[in-house]
Amino acid sequence: MKFDTKLIHGGISEDKTTGAVSIPVYRSSTFHQHKLGGNPDWEYSRSGNPTRAALESLIADIEGGTHGFAYASGLAAIHSVFSLFKSGDHIIVGNDVYGGTFRLIDNVLKENGLEFTFVDTSKIEEIQSAIQENTRAVYLETPTNPLLTISDIELIANLSQENGLLTIVDNTFATPFNQNPLKLGANIVLHSATKYLGGHSDVVGGLVATNDEKLAERLAFLQNSIGSVLGPDDSWLIMRGIKTLGVRMKAHHHNAKVIYDFLKESSDVGNVFSPGDPDSKGYEVARRQMKGFGAIISFELAENVDVTKFIESLQLITLAESLGGIESLIEVPSVMTHSSIPREIRLENGITDQLIRISVGVEDEADLLDDLQQAIKKAK
Repeated sequence: MKFDTKLIHGGISEDKTTGAVSIPVYRSSTFHQHKLGGNPDWEYSRSGNPTRAALESLIADIEGGTHGFAYASGLAAIHSVFSLFKSGDHIIVGNDVYGGTFRLIDNVLKENGLEFTFVDTSKIEEIQSAIQENTRAVYLETPTNPLLTISDIELIANLSQENGLLTIVDNTFATPFNQNPLKLGANIVLHSATKYLGGHSDVVGGLVATNDEKLAERLAFLQNSIGSVLGPDDSWLIMRGIKTLGVRMKAHHHNAKVIYDFLKESSDVGNVFSPGDPDSKGYEVARRQMKGFGAIISFELAENVDVTKFIESLQLITLAESLGGIESLIEVPSVMTHSSIPREIRLENGITDQLIRISVGVEDEADLLDDLQQAIKKAK
């Protein structure tokens, strides 16, 4: 089954009882058990819900996994995955990760006794040097947020396997449309389903998939024990979003290429960051492991263009956190998504105060270009 078809017909694509092609929303918190001490399919919705189960089956299918798990948010998914580890365990983490992930690690997980080393995961030698006797996993984003750095998943997974480590990949930016980390050797893949999988900025959720039976058994236990599960209505919304992921990503890609070309050629723009930049150090790796370069672009304006005036002059492109919706969203990481990271660390990682991140939507390309051009003109 081809990928676009799998988005629609993968997982549990119809209701077994009625044949409905849209899985019903089962809002029941509990289920009638017909036999005392039996083993019913459904008993309590924290432990399992038919609507959530359909979504979990779908994410496993489109990521090439065997088991899927749905959570109340992307951070809830990340927290549950980190709950696989115990006090004293050491985890290697990419130094350019979402600010919420950094906050969770720095202010919560470290307090619980987990140890972390942040490295540039695009440099395999840095990962190798960071491995300790108590290291248990490598956690990375590729492309990263917000600098869109590319790491070689297969290379990292091979190194991890040689050292008995897990490889965990946040695949939110790439989406399963462009990249399947499990097929490249990763053990766990996760998503903020709020972004491209939902696709319409109307739902918050997180998804995890694995092809390892033992990990799946443990993740299922943690999901039920911690209880940060996704509700049935939100599960249905994300399933509906996934069905159109293919057609949306093709439109996102087209517009992103147009915007990238404009920014790259503009004398009013400095550095432009994109996995599709042939001059970027990760370009060849991106070409090898991705089917497309995604639709997130980061850039810095020239010194004579005021960042605040530019942002506030935009009329169509929306100033907002998040990404991956059908509308174009723009933000300044240093004061928004990555503000929880200390400034000295942000600067060390290349996140300057002038850095801007745009999630290119599916509006008409001419309207997007007009908006960028008029905002730049006002900000000079």
